[in-house]
Amino acid sequence: MPISRKSFLAARVDRIRYPAAVLLALLQRTPALRIAAAAAEAAFASPVGAVIKAAAASIAALGAVDSVAGATMFSLSTGIPGHPSPYEVTAGSQIEAVAFALATMPQTQAVAGSWMVLGTVPPGLKFGTAQSYLTAPGTLSGIANPDLYGTPTTPGTYTMTLEAFQGPNGTELQSGMFNYEVIVTGSATPTPTPTPAPAGSPVFTTQPISVTVAGGTVALYAVASNAPTYQWMNGSSPVAGATTSILKLSNAAASAGTYTCVATNAIGSSTSSAAKVSVGSTSDAGRLINLSTRAQVGTGGNILIVGFAVGGTGTEPLLARASGPALVAFGVAGALPDPQLELFSGSTVLSTNNGWAGNPTIAADALQVGAFAWTNPASHDSAIATQLAAGSYTAQVSGQSNDTGVSLAEIYDATNTISFTTATPHLVNLSARVMVGTGGNILIAGFVIGGSSATTVLIRASGPALGAFGVAGALSDPELTLSSGTTTLATNDGWGGDPQIAATAASVGAFSWGAAATADSALLVTLPPGAYTAQVAGASGDTGISLVEVYEVQ
Repeated sequence: MPISRKSFLAARVDRIRYPAAVLLALLQRTPALRIAAAAAEAAFASPVGAVIKAAAASIAALGAVDSVAGATMFSLSTGIPGHPSPYEVTAGSQIEAVAFALATMPQTQAVAGSWMVLGTVPPGLKFGTAQSYLTAPGTLSGIANPDLYGTPTTPGTYTMTLEAFQGPNGTELQSGMFNYEVIVTGSATPTPTPTPAPAGSPVFTTQPISVTVAGGTVALYAVASNAPTYQWMNGSSPVAGATTSILKLSNAAASAGTYTCVATNAIGSSTSSAAKVSVGSTSDAGRLINLSTRAQVGTGGNILIVGFAVGGTGTEPLLARASGPALVAFGVAGALPDPQLELFSGSTVLSTNNGWAGNPTIAADALQVGAFAWTNPASHDSAIATQLAAGSYTAQVSGQSNDTGVSLAEIYDATNTISFTTATPHLVNLSARVMVGTGGNILIAGFVIGGSSATTVLIRASGPALGAFGVAGALSDPELTLSSGTTTLATNDGWGGDPQIAATAASVGAFSWGAAATADSALLVTLPPGAYTAQVAGASGDTGISLVEVYEVQ
Protein backbone atom coordinates (compact mmCIF):
# COMPACT_ATOMS: atom_id res chain seq x y z
CA MET A 1 0.00 0.00 0.00
CA PRO A 2 1.47 3.41 -0.91
CA ILE A 3 2.69 5.29 2.13
CA SER A 4 1.61 8.82 2.94
CA ARG A 5 3.54 11.85 1.66
CA LYS A 6 4.53 12.78 5.21
CA SER A 7 5.66 9.24 6.06
CA PHE A 8 7.58 9.06 2.81
CA LEU A 9 9.39 12.28 3.66
CA ALA A 10 10.40 10.94 7.04
CA ALA A 11 11.55 7.68 5.50
CA ARG A 12 13.80 9.45 3.01
CA VAL A 13 15.49 11.92 5.34
CA ASP A 14 17.99 9.46 6.76
CA ARG A 15 19.25 8.61 3.28
CA ILE A 16 20.57 12.07 2.42
CA ARG A 17 24.23 12.38 3.22
CA TYR A 18 24.57 16.13 2.89
CA PRO A 19 22.87 18.17 5.65
CA ALA A 20 22.48 21.30 3.54
CA ALA A 21 20.87 19.29 0.78
CA VAL A 22 18.43 17.86 3.30
CA LEU A 23 17.47 21.33 4.44
CA LEU A 24 17.03 22.65 0.94
CA ALA A 25 14.84 19.74 -0.02
CA LEU A 26 12.80 19.76 3.15
CA LEU A 27 12.26 23.49 3.03
CA GLN A 28 9.77 22.84 0.24
CA ARG A 29 7.73 20.96 2.87
CA THR A 30 8.49 22.75 6.13
CA PRO A 31 8.92 26.54 6.16
CA ALA A 32 10.69 26.22 9.51
CA LEU A 33 13.55 24.43 7.80
CA ARG A 34 13.63 27.09 5.15
CA ILE A 35 14.70 29.41 7.96
CA ALA A 36 17.11 26.91 9.45
CA ALA A 37 18.81 26.73 6.07
CA ALA A 38 19.47 30.46 5.86
CA ALA A 39 23.21 30.01 6.31
CA ALA A 40 23.30 27.33 3.63
CA GLU A 41 21.30 29.55 1.27
CA ALA A 42 23.81 32.35 1.73
CA ALA A 43 26.66 29.99 0.92
CA PHE A 44 25.31 29.55 -2.58
CA ALA A 45 27.53 32.37 -3.75
CA SER A 46 30.45 30.00 -3.23
CA PRO A 47 31.24 27.06 -5.54
CA VAL A 48 30.51 24.59 -2.75
CA GLY A 49 27.16 26.22 -2.09
CA ALA A 50 26.27 26.08 -5.76
CA VAL A 51 26.99 22.37 -5.83
CA ILE A 52 24.88 21.76 -2.75
CA LYS A 53 22.02 23.70 -4.25
CA ALA A 54 22.26 21.74 -7.47
CA ALA A 55 22.20 18.48 -5.53
CA ALA A 56 19.16 19.56 -3.58
CA ALA A 57 17.44 20.65 -6.75
CA SER A 58 17.59 17.14 -8.09
CA ILE A 59 16.15 15.33 -5.08
CA ALA A 60 12.83 14.81 -6.75
CA ALA A 61 11.67 12.34 -4.11
CA LEU A 62 11.63 15.12 -1.55
CA GLY A 63 9.88 17.57 -3.80
CA ALA A 64 12.98 19.65 -4.43
CA VAL A 65 13.00 22.68 -6.69
CA ASP A 66 13.80 22.36 -10.36
CA SER A 67 15.98 25.43 -10.77
CA VAL A 68 19.76 25.23 -10.67
CA ALA A 69 22.12 28.18 -10.58
CA GLY A 70 25.15 28.19 -12.83
CA ALA A 71 26.37 25.45 -15.14
CA THR A 72 29.12 22.80 -15.27
CA MET A 73 30.76 19.92 -17.13
CA PHE A 74 30.89 16.43 -15.69
CA SER A 75 31.94 12.80 -16.07
CA LEU A 76 30.25 9.50 -15.21
CA SER A 77 32.12 6.55 -13.73
CA THR A 78 29.79 3.58 -14.05
CA GLY A 79 29.45 0.46 -16.06
CA ILE A 80 26.47 1.77 -17.98
CA PRO A 81 26.60 0.41 -21.54
CA GLY A 82 27.24 3.06 -24.14
CA HIS A 83 28.69 5.59 -21.70
CA PRO A 84 32.39 6.05 -20.94
CA SER A 85 33.57 5.97 -17.35
CA PRO A 86 34.21 8.64 -16.28
CA TYR A 87 32.04 10.84 -18.46
CA GLU A 88 33.99 13.94 -19.52
CA VAL A 89 32.52 17.19 -20.79
CA THR A 90 33.63 20.76 -21.44
CA ALA A 91 32.43 23.72 -19.40
CA GLY A 92 30.14 26.09 -21.27
CA SER A 93 28.94 23.56 -23.84
CA GLN A 94 25.38 22.36 -23.93
CA ILE A 95 25.01 18.66 -23.17
CA GLU A 96 22.57 16.41 -24.92
CA ALA A 97 20.41 14.32 -22.60
CA VAL A 98 22.57 11.62 -21.02
CA ALA A 99 20.50 8.50 -20.34
CA PHE A 100 20.95 7.07 -16.87
CA ALA A 101 19.77 3.60 -18.00
CA LEU A 102 17.37 2.84 -15.20
CA ALA A 103 15.80 0.35 -17.57
CA THR A 104 17.73 -2.28 -15.66
CA MET A 105 15.22 -1.69 -12.88
CA PRO A 106 12.00 -3.72 -13.04
CA GLN A 107 10.05 -0.47 -12.82
CA THR A 108 7.84 0.06 -15.87
CA GLN A 109 6.55 3.56 -15.29
CA ALA A 110 7.56 6.72 -13.45
CA VAL A 111 5.98 7.29 -10.06
CA ALA A 112 6.45 10.02 -7.47
CA GLY A 113 9.52 9.25 -5.41
CA SER A 114 10.81 6.60 -7.81
CA TRP A 115 14.33 8.02 -7.74
CA MET A 116 16.55 10.35 -5.74
CA VAL A 117 20.08 11.71 -5.92
CA LEU A 118 22.81 11.83 -3.32
CA GLY A 119 26.10 13.65 -3.68
CA THR A 120 27.12 16.61 -5.80
CA VAL A 121 25.47 17.40 -9.12
CA PRO A 122 27.45 19.73 -11.41
CA PRO A 123 25.97 23.24 -11.39
CA GLY A 124 23.95 23.95 -14.49
CA LEU A 125 22.71 20.42 -14.97
CA LYS A 126 19.29 18.99 -14.16
CA PHE A 127 17.80 15.56 -13.70
CA GLY A 128 14.72 14.74 -15.74
CA THR A 129 14.39 14.84 -19.49
CA ALA A 130 15.16 17.63 -21.88
CA GLN A 131 11.55 17.56 -23.01
CA SER A 132 9.78 17.01 -19.69
CA TYR A 133 11.15 17.89 -16.28
CA LEU A 134 9.43 17.98 -12.90
CA THR A 135 5.94 19.42 -13.22
CA ALA A 136 5.40 19.85 -9.46
CA PRO A 137 7.28 19.11 -6.25
CA GLY A 138 7.52 15.36 -5.86
CA THR A 139 5.75 14.65 -9.17
CA LEU A 140 7.41 13.14 -12.20
CA SER A 141 6.05 13.72 -15.69
CA GLY A 142 6.41 10.37 -17.42
CA ILE A 143 10.08 10.01 -16.55
CA ALA A 144 11.02 6.35 -16.34
CA ASN A 145 14.72 6.89 -16.98
CA PRO A 146 15.88 10.29 -15.66
CA ASP A 147 18.47 12.08 -17.77
CA LEU A 148 21.18 14.53 -16.77
CA TYR A 149 21.32 17.49 -19.12
CA GLY A 150 22.03 21.20 -19.35
CA THR A 151 24.98 23.55 -19.84
CA PRO A 152 27.74 23.11 -17.24
CA THR A 153 29.93 26.09 -16.33
CA THR A 154 32.18 25.13 -13.40
CA PRO A 155 35.19 22.85 -13.98
CA GLY A 156 35.81 20.06 -11.53
CA THR A 157 35.16 16.44 -10.69
CA TYR A 158 31.70 15.54 -9.36
CA THR A 159 30.53 12.30 -7.80
CA MET A 160 26.91 11.37 -7.31
CA THR A 161 24.75 8.37 -6.57
CA LEU A 162 21.35 7.76 -8.13
CA GLU A 163 19.02 5.52 -6.13
CA ALA A 164 15.97 4.10 -7.87
CA PHE A 165 12.89 2.40 -6.42
CA GLN A 166 10.36 0.10 -7.96
CA GLY A 167 7.47 0.94 -5.67
CA PRO A 168 5.42 4.17 -5.62
CA ASN A 169 6.34 7.04 -3.29
CA GLY A 170 9.76 5.60 -2.61
CA THR A 171 8.61 2.25 -1.25
CA GLU A 172 11.47 -0.15 -1.67
CA LEU A 173 9.89 -3.21 -3.23
CA GLN A 174 13.15 -3.27 -5.09
CA SER A 175 15.86 -0.66 -5.41
CA GLY A 176 19.21 -0.14 -7.03
CA MET A 177 22.18 2.24 -6.64
CA PHE A 178 24.10 3.77 -9.57
CA ASN A 179 27.37 5.64 -8.97
CA TYR A 180 28.63 8.32 -11.34
CA GLU A 181 31.69 10.48 -11.73
CA VAL A 182 31.53 13.55 -13.97
CA ILE A 183 34.62 15.47 -14.99
CA VAL A 184 34.11 19.02 -16.18
CA THR A 185 37.02 20.35 -18.17
CA GLY A 186 37.88 23.74 -19.63
CA SER A 187 37.27 27.17 -18.15
CA ALA A 188 34.18 28.38 -16.39
CA THR A 189 31.96 30.29 -18.76
CA PRO A 190 30.18 33.33 -17.33
CA THR A 191 26.44 33.55 -17.76
CA PRO A 192 25.76 35.55 -20.94
CA THR A 193 24.59 39.07 -20.27
CA PRO A 194 21.16 39.57 -21.79
CA THR A 195 20.84 42.27 -24.41
CA PRO A 196 19.45 45.32 -22.62
CA ALA A 197 16.13 46.70 -23.70
CA PRO A 198 16.16 50.14 -25.27
CA ALA A 199 16.81 52.76 -22.61
CA GLY A 200 13.62 53.93 -20.94
CA SER A 201 11.22 51.18 -22.23
CA PRO A 202 8.79 50.04 -19.39
CA VAL A 203 9.42 46.35 -18.57
CA PHE A 204 7.40 44.48 -15.95
CA THR A 205 9.71 42.93 -13.36
CA THR A 206 6.86 41.74 -11.09
CA GLN A 207 3.70 40.27 -12.53
CA PRO A 208 0.30 40.12 -10.75
CA ILE A 209 -0.91 36.73 -9.44
CA SER A 210 -4.25 35.10 -10.26
CA VAL A 211 -6.16 34.16 -7.08
CA THR A 212 -9.36 32.55 -5.87
CA VAL A 213 -10.70 34.07 -2.66
CA ALA A 214 -13.63 33.45 -0.33
CA GLY A 215 -14.38 37.17 -0.11
CA GLY A 216 -13.01 40.26 1.56
CA THR A 217 -10.09 42.31 0.25
CA VAL A 218 -7.97 41.43 -2.77
CA ALA A 219 -4.65 43.09 -3.58
CA LEU A 220 -2.80 42.65 -6.88
CA TYR A 221 0.79 43.85 -7.21
CA ALA A 222 2.81 44.63 -10.34
CA VAL A 223 6.01 46.60 -10.90
CA ALA A 224 7.63 47.83 -14.10
CA SER A 225 11.01 49.44 -14.58
CA ASN A 226 11.23 53.03 -15.86
CA ALA A 227 7.49 53.53 -15.38
CA PRO A 228 6.42 56.77 -13.71
CA THR A 229 2.66 56.01 -14.03
CA TYR A 230 0.40 52.97 -13.77
CA GLN A 231 -3.18 52.27 -14.75
CA TRP A 232 -4.98 49.06 -13.78
CA MET A 233 -7.53 47.68 -16.21
CA ASN A 234 -10.49 45.36 -15.65
CA GLY A 235 -10.75 43.79 -19.06
CA SER A 236 -10.64 46.79 -21.38
CA SER A 237 -11.96 49.27 -18.80
CA PRO A 238 -9.71 51.42 -16.58
CA VAL A 239 -10.21 50.93 -12.85
CA ALA A 240 -10.96 54.34 -11.37
CA GLY A 241 -8.19 55.65 -9.12
CA ALA A 242 -6.01 52.55 -9.60
CA THR A 243 -2.83 54.36 -10.62
CA THR A 244 -0.12 52.81 -8.45
CA SER A 245 1.64 49.44 -8.46
CA ILE A 246 -1.00 48.10 -6.02
CA LEU A 247 -4.58 47.37 -7.01
CA LYS A 248 -6.65 47.07 -3.82
CA LEU A 249 -10.17 45.73 -4.25
CA SER A 250 -12.10 46.04 -1.00
CA ASN A 251 -15.07 43.92 -2.07
CA ALA A 252 -13.92 40.77 -3.83
CA ALA A 253 -17.47 39.53 -4.37
CA ALA A 254 -18.15 42.55 -6.57
CA SER A 255 -14.72 42.59 -8.17
CA ALA A 256 -14.32 39.24 -9.90
CA GLY A 257 -12.68 39.69 -13.27
CA THR A 258 -9.46 39.69 -15.23
CA TYR A 259 -7.03 42.51 -14.51
CA THR A 260 -3.93 43.88 -16.16
CA CYS A 261 -1.64 46.78 -15.33
CA VAL A 262 -0.44 49.26 -17.94
CA ALA A 263 2.85 51.05 -17.24
CA THR A 264 3.54 54.22 -19.17
CA ASN A 265 6.38 56.69 -19.51
CA ALA A 266 7.61 59.18 -22.10
CA ILE A 267 9.03 56.38 -24.27
CA GLY A 268 5.96 54.19 -24.44
CA SER A 269 3.81 51.74 -22.50
CA SER A 270 3.78 48.08 -21.50
CA THR A 271 1.03 45.76 -20.25
CA SER A 272 1.47 43.18 -17.51
CA SER A 273 0.30 39.59 -17.74
CA ALA A 274 -3.36 39.07 -16.88
CA ALA A 275 -4.42 38.11 -13.34
CA LYS A 276 -7.82 36.55 -12.79
CA VAL A 277 -9.68 37.25 -9.55
CA SER A 278 -12.24 34.55 -8.76
CA VAL A 279 -14.59 34.22 -5.80
CA GLY A 280 -15.57 30.81 -4.48
CA SER A 281 -17.47 29.40 -1.53
CA THR A 282 -15.53 27.26 0.96
CA SER A 283 -15.78 26.05 4.54
CA ASP A 284 -11.97 26.10 4.76
CA ALA A 285 -11.06 29.72 4.02
CA GLY A 286 -7.41 30.72 3.73
CA ARG A 287 -5.59 31.99 6.83
CA LEU A 288 -2.15 32.27 8.43
CA ILE A 289 -1.15 29.02 10.13
CA ASN A 290 2.62 29.21 10.74
CA LEU A 291 5.56 31.53 11.31
CA SER A 292 9.16 30.47 11.69
CA THR A 293 12.35 32.46 11.92
CA ARG A 294 15.98 31.60 12.52
CA ALA A 295 18.33 33.97 14.30
CA GLN A 296 21.50 34.27 16.34
CA VAL A 297 20.38 34.38 19.97
CA GLY A 298 22.46 36.62 22.17
CA THR A 299 21.91 37.93 25.67
CA GLY A 300 20.02 40.90 27.09
CA GLY A 301 18.17 42.72 24.32
CA ASN A 302 19.58 40.45 21.64
CA ILE A 303 17.45 37.38 22.30
CA LEU A 304 15.04 36.07 19.65
CA ILE A 305 11.55 37.55 19.94
CA VAL A 306 8.59 36.36 17.87
CA GLY A 307 5.25 38.14 18.14
CA PHE A 308 1.84 36.91 17.11
CA ALA A 309 -1.83 37.82 17.54
CA VAL A 310 -4.92 35.63 17.76
CA GLY A 311 -8.27 36.83 16.41
CA GLY A 312 -11.76 35.38 16.36
CA THR A 313 -13.96 34.11 19.18
CA GLY A 314 -12.94 31.42 21.66
CA THR A 315 -9.50 29.92 22.21
CA GLU A 316 -6.88 28.91 19.71
CA PRO A 317 -4.71 25.74 20.10
CA LEU A 318 -1.11 26.68 19.35
CA LEU A 319 2.29 25.01 19.31
CA ALA A 320 5.42 27.09 19.95
CA ARG A 321 8.88 25.57 19.53
CA ALA A 322 12.46 26.71 20.06
CA SER A 323 14.97 24.46 18.33
CA GLY A 324 18.65 24.50 19.22
CA PRO A 325 20.26 21.05 19.51
CA ALA A 326 17.78 19.67 16.93
CA LEU A 327 19.36 21.93 14.29
CA VAL A 328 22.73 20.20 14.53
CA ALA A 329 21.46 17.23 12.51
CA PHE A 330 20.76 19.64 9.66
CA GLY A 331 24.28 21.02 9.53
CA VAL A 332 23.53 24.31 11.29
CA ALA A 333 26.76 25.43 12.93
CA GLY A 334 26.75 27.12 16.33
CA ALA A 335 23.27 26.00 17.37
CA LEU A 336 22.00 27.32 20.73
CA PRO A 337 22.84 24.50 23.22
CA ASP A 338 20.09 25.14 25.76
CA PRO A 339 17.18 27.21 24.43
CA GLN A 340 14.64 28.49 26.93
CA LEU A 341 11.18 29.28 25.55
CA GLU A 342 8.92 31.76 27.33
CA LEU A 343 5.41 32.72 26.29
CA PHE A 344 4.27 36.23 27.25
CA SER A 345 1.06 38.23 27.24
CA GLY A 346 2.32 41.75 27.62
CA SER A 347 4.83 41.53 30.48
CA THR A 348 3.13 38.51 32.05
CA VAL A 349 4.82 35.13 31.65
CA LEU A 350 2.19 32.59 30.65
CA SER A 351 4.41 29.55 30.31
CA THR A 352 8.09 28.55 30.28
CA ASN A 353 9.88 25.45 29.00
CA ASN A 354 13.53 24.46 29.29
CA GLY A 355 13.44 21.10 27.54
CA TRP A 356 10.59 19.19 25.95
CA ALA A 357 11.61 15.83 27.53
CA GLY A 358 9.90 13.78 24.83
CA ASN A 359 6.46 15.12 25.75
CA PRO A 360 3.96 13.00 23.74
CA THR A 361 1.55 15.93 23.31
CA ILE A 362 4.33 18.04 21.81
CA ALA A 363 5.35 15.20 19.50
CA ALA A 364 1.75 14.60 18.39
CA ASP A 365 1.09 18.29 17.76
CA ALA A 366 4.33 18.62 15.78
CA LEU A 367 3.34 15.68 13.59
CA GLN A 368 -0.13 17.13 13.02
CA VAL A 369 1.09 20.57 11.93
CA GLY A 370 3.89 19.16 9.76
CA ALA A 371 6.85 20.36 11.84
CA PHE A 372 10.10 18.45 11.46
CA ALA A 373 10.52 15.75 14.11
CA TRP A 374 12.68 16.07 17.20
CA THR A 375 14.21 12.62 17.53
CA ASN A 376 15.97 12.97 20.90
CA PRO A 377 13.63 13.12 23.92
CA ALA A 378 16.54 14.17 26.11
CA SER A 379 17.49 17.15 23.97
CA HIS A 380 17.22 20.66 25.38
CA ASP A 381 14.97 21.85 22.58
CA SER A 382 11.93 23.55 24.12
CA ALA A 383 8.25 23.67 23.24
CA ILE A 384 4.89 24.82 24.60
CA ALA A 385 1.47 23.50 23.58
CA THR A 386 -1.29 25.79 24.76
CA GLN A 387 -4.72 27.34 24.17
CA LEU A 388 -4.88 31.11 23.80
CA ALA A 389 -7.77 33.56 23.61
CA ALA A 390 -7.85 36.52 21.23
CA GLY A 391 -5.01 38.92 21.96
CA SER A 392 -1.33 39.69 21.33
CA TYR A 393 1.54 37.51 22.54
CA THR A 394 5.29 37.05 22.27
CA ALA A 395 7.44 33.94 22.28
CA GLN A 396 10.95 34.71 23.50
CA VAL A 397 13.95 32.44 23.02
CA SER A 398 17.08 32.84 25.13
CA GLY A 399 19.92 30.68 26.43
CA GLN A 400 18.83 29.20 29.76
CA SER A 401 22.32 29.65 31.19
CA ASN A 402 23.11 32.77 29.14
CA ASP A 403 24.48 30.57 26.36
CA THR A 404 24.31 31.95 22.85
CA GLY A 405 23.90 30.49 19.37
CA VAL A 406 21.52 29.92 16.48
CA SER A 407 17.92 29.02 17.27
CA LEU A 408 14.79 28.45 15.25
CA ALA A 409 11.50 29.77 16.63
CA GLU A 410 8.21 28.41 15.29
CA ILE A 411 4.55 29.26 15.96
CA TYR A 412 1.93 26.84 14.60
CA ASP A 413 -1.85 26.95 14.49
CA ALA A 414 -2.65 23.50 15.92
CA THR A 415 -6.37 23.54 15.10
CA ASN A 416 -7.34 20.05 13.97
CA THR A 417 -10.30 20.97 11.76
CA ILE A 418 -11.05 22.08 8.23
CA SER A 419 -14.16 24.04 9.17
CA PHE A 420 -13.23 27.70 9.32
CA THR A 421 -14.94 31.09 9.27
CA THR A 422 -13.64 34.56 10.13
CA ALA A 423 -15.06 34.06 13.64
CA THR A 424 -12.99 30.90 14.19
CA PRO A 425 -9.96 31.61 16.44
CA HIS A 426 -6.91 31.95 14.20
CA LEU A 427 -3.59 33.75 13.78
CA VAL A 428 -4.05 37.27 12.39
CA ASN A 429 -0.52 38.63 12.82
CA LEU A 430 2.98 37.17 12.91
CA SER A 431 6.18 39.13 13.47
CA ALA A 432 9.85 38.73 14.32
CA ARG A 433 12.54 41.17 15.39
CA VAL A 434 16.07 40.17 14.43
CA MET A 435 19.52 41.69 14.00
CA VAL A 436 20.02 41.75 10.22
CA GLY A 437 23.51 41.03 8.99
CA THR A 438 24.80 40.11 5.56
CA GLY A 439 25.08 36.81 3.70
CA GLY A 440 23.51 34.06 5.78
CA ASN A 441 22.65 36.45 8.58
CA ILE A 442 19.86 38.37 6.89
CA LEU A 443 16.36 38.16 8.38
CA ILE A 444 14.37 35.29 6.87
CA ALA A 445 10.87 34.66 8.17
CA GLY A 446 8.81 31.79 6.81
CA PHE A 447 5.04 31.78 6.94
CA VAL A 448 2.32 29.48 5.66
CA ILE A 449 -1.16 30.23 4.36
CA GLY A 450 -3.46 27.30 4.99
CA GLY A 451 -7.00 26.56 3.87
CA SER A 452 -8.31 26.27 0.33
CA SER A 453 -8.57 29.91 -0.78
CA ALA A 454 -6.18 32.83 -1.11
CA THR A 455 -5.51 35.31 1.68
CA THR A 456 -4.53 38.96 1.49
CA VAL A 457 -1.54 39.90 3.62
CA LEU A 458 0.33 43.06 4.49
CA ILE A 459 4.05 42.37 4.91
CA ARG A 460 6.23 45.09 6.42
CA ALA A 461 9.97 45.42 7.05
CA SER A 462 10.62 48.20 9.55
CA GLY A 463 14.01 49.78 9.95
CA PRO A 464 14.04 53.58 10.24
CA ALA A 465 10.52 53.46 11.77
CA LEU A 466 11.95 51.65 14.81
CA GLY A 467 13.94 54.74 15.79
CA ALA A 468 10.78 56.35 17.15
CA PHE A 469 10.61 53.55 19.73
CA GLY A 470 14.15 54.05 20.95
CA VAL A 471 15.58 51.07 19.08
CA ALA A 472 19.30 51.73 18.66
CA GLY A 473 21.08 50.45 15.57
CA ALA A 474 17.98 49.98 13.41
CA LEU A 475 18.51 48.81 9.83
CA SER A 476 18.73 51.99 7.79
CA ASP A 477 17.58 50.72 4.38
CA PRO A 478 15.60 47.46 4.59
CA GLU A 479 14.80 45.68 1.33
CA LEU A 480 11.87 43.24 1.51
CA THR A 481 11.68 40.21 -0.78
CA LEU A 482 8.74 37.80 -0.91
CA SER A 483 9.44 34.32 -2.27
CA SER A 484 7.74 31.00 -2.81
CA GLY A 485 10.37 28.29 -2.90
CA THR A 486 13.07 29.69 -5.19
CA THR A 487 10.64 31.96 -7.06
CA THR A 488 10.74 35.65 -6.17
CA LEU A 489 7.19 36.97 -6.19
CA ALA A 490 7.74 40.60 -5.22
CA THR A 491 10.36 43.00 -3.91
CA ASN A 492 10.11 46.42 -2.29
CA ASP A 493 12.86 48.83 -1.33
CA GLY A 494 11.04 51.78 0.21
CA TRP A 495 7.25 52.00 0.55
CA GLY A 496 7.17 55.55 -0.83
CA GLY A 497 4.47 56.76 1.54
CA ASP A 498 1.85 54.79 -0.40
CA PRO A 499 -1.57 55.76 1.04
CA GLN A 500 -2.94 52.26 0.45
CA ILE A 501 -0.15 50.76 2.58
CA ALA A 502 -0.79 53.35 5.29
CA ALA A 503 -4.54 52.81 5.28
CA THR A 504 -4.20 49.04 5.36
CA ALA A 505 -1.68 49.22 8.21
CA ALA A 506 -4.12 51.31 10.21
CA SER A 507 -6.97 48.88 9.52
CA VAL A 508 -5.04 45.88 10.86
CA GLY A 509 -3.69 47.71 13.90
CA ALA A 510 -0.06 48.06 12.80
CA PHE A 511 1.90 50.96 14.24
CA SER A 512 2.06 53.99 11.96
CA TRP A 513 5.00 54.82 9.75
CA GLY A 514 3.63 58.31 9.24
CA ALA A 515 3.05 59.76 5.78
CA ALA A 516 6.66 60.39 4.74
CA ALA A 517 8.36 58.22 2.13
CA THR A 518 10.78 56.53 4.54
CA ALA A 519 13.14 53.69 3.62
CA ASP A 520 10.91 51.16 5.42
CA SER A 521 9.52 48.58 2.97
CA ALA A 522 6.13 46.90 2.56
CA LEU A 523 4.12 44.64 0.28
CA LEU A 524 0.33 44.31 0.06
CA VAL A 525 -0.63 41.22 -1.91
CA THR A 526 -3.12 38.36 -2.08
CA LEU A 527 -1.47 34.92 -1.96
CA PRO A 528 -2.78 31.40 -2.66
CA PRO A 529 -2.38 28.74 0.04
CA GLY A 530 1.24 27.66 0.40
CA ALA A 531 4.58 28.32 2.08
CA TYR A 532 6.36 31.66 1.67
CA THR A 533 9.42 33.49 2.92
CA ALA A 534 9.84 37.17 3.68
CA GLN A 535 13.51 38.12 3.54
CA VAL A 536 14.88 41.38 4.87
CA ALA A 537 18.36 42.59 3.97
CA GLY A 538 20.15 45.90 3.84
CA ALA A 539 19.59 47.24 0.32
CA SER A 540 23.13 48.57 0.20
CA GLY A 541 24.70 45.93 2.42
CA ASP A 542 23.86 47.83 5.60
CA THR A 543 23.17 45.97 8.84
CA GLY A 544 21.01 46.60 11.88
CA ILE A 545 17.83 45.61 13.68
CA SER A 546 14.66 45.09 11.66
CA LEU A 547 11.11 44.01 12.41
CA VAL A 548 9.24 41.89 9.86
CA GLU A 549 5.45 41.65 10.20
CA VAL A 550 2.79 39.66 8.37
CA TYR A 551 -0.84 40.75 8.86
CA GLU A 552 -4.05 39.16 7.66
CA VAL A 553 -6.13 41.71 5.73
CA GLN A 554 -9.89 41.13 5.65
